[in-house]
Amino acid sequence: MEIPRYIQENLERHIGKQKVLMLYGSRRTGKTTLIENIYQKYSSSTLMLLGEDIQIANLLQTRTVTNYKQIIGDNKLVIIDEAQAIPNVGKILKLMIDTIKGITIVATGSSSFDLINDTGEPLVGRNKEFKLFPLGQIEYAKVENRISSLQQLNQRLVYGNYPELIHLTSLEEKEDYLKSLVNSYLLKDLLAYSNVKGADIIFKLLKLLAWQVGSQVSTVELGNSLQISKDTVERYLDLLSKVFIIFPLSGYSQNLRKEVTKSKKWYFYDNGIRNALINNFSPIELRNDLGLLWEQFIITERIKRNASKSYFPQYFFWRTYDGQEIDLLEFNSRQELTAFECKWGHKKAKIPVAFSKAYPDAQWHLVDKQNYLDWIEQ
Repeated sequence: MEIPRYIQENLERHIGKQKVLMLYGSRRTGKTTLIENIYQKYSSSTLMLLGEDIQIANLLQTRTVTNYKQIIGDNKLVIIDEAQAIPNVGKILKLMIDTIKGITIVATGSSSFDLINDTGEPLVGRNKEFKLFPLGQIEYAKVENRISSLQQLNQRLVYGNYPELIHLTSLEEKEDYLKSLVNSYLLKDLLAYSNVKGADIIFKLLKLLAWQVGSQVSTVELGNSLQISKDTVERYLDLLSKVFIIFPLSGYSQNLRKEVTKSKKWYFYDNGIRNALINNFSPIELRNDLGLLWEQFIITERIKRNASKSYFPQYFFWRTYDGQEIDLLEFNSRQELTAFECKWGHKKAKIPVAFSKAYPDAQWHLVDKQNYLDWIEQ
């Protein structure tokens, strides 16, 4: 079973607009499958290039208009898979899109291109970025009914949503796949970066973050635990976010001195990756971290849902020093503030008094197991 990805339709809207369409996402999220689908749809006028092919990479190093016109020929769509493997890829893309009229370039990568390559002059105004996440409920809803989604929820909280999991029938296979993914694939791009000391430090950092999901993280404490500097910790966190393994939420504040703003919370884009790092695939009824799994699941599902609608607000958490808190805030370009509290069970929850007084115009929602499908699919 292949689940249609919302990002394909979003990306196809820009084909024919003389743009470089950059498709980012961690390894194994389905980028290659997606571009193969696009290639099949537009095959009569499409050139497919593999960035990890040394011959292709070498061929593209001759940065002349004549060379690129000869390579592209009459094709109108150029797809470059794993483009970050090509040296000076940014300069190559810029020259192509600036000088060969009528083309669209789709370039995929498992990291931001500036992670490994010197991209030269930025592609400002010439590019549009798309992020491919692990599968989301907004996509599952296309192939399954709500009863099926609810039946799959417990497993998805534990094993996550990487596309390959839907083809694996046993829990043991899913567990082995996720452990292999963590050990073999996710850090491949990061470890190629010259200033990364080694996989052991990265894994230890990720494990520490996995245990602290939903909590404010001190880079000083992380550095002390790993025996590296605070600056190195911050650099590694930035790199891990660039390969789409983790993402931060900062504290939100506009009005109150007692609001927490300096520290960040770090979340994983996928519950299965987080659980593989701590080697815990216990069913939810045996877990003492179910609340954290639910919080991370809901926040990432919200990000996927918003991206599917090309809606990109800023994301924050909110907390005061006396303990009042909200899991997720969205602040959009219209200066509108929306708050979300994530609860697994039927616990009653009210908007914090300090928040309602400081931000009386903000909307507030409780997201629990009973209403999360409405909230995601709306």
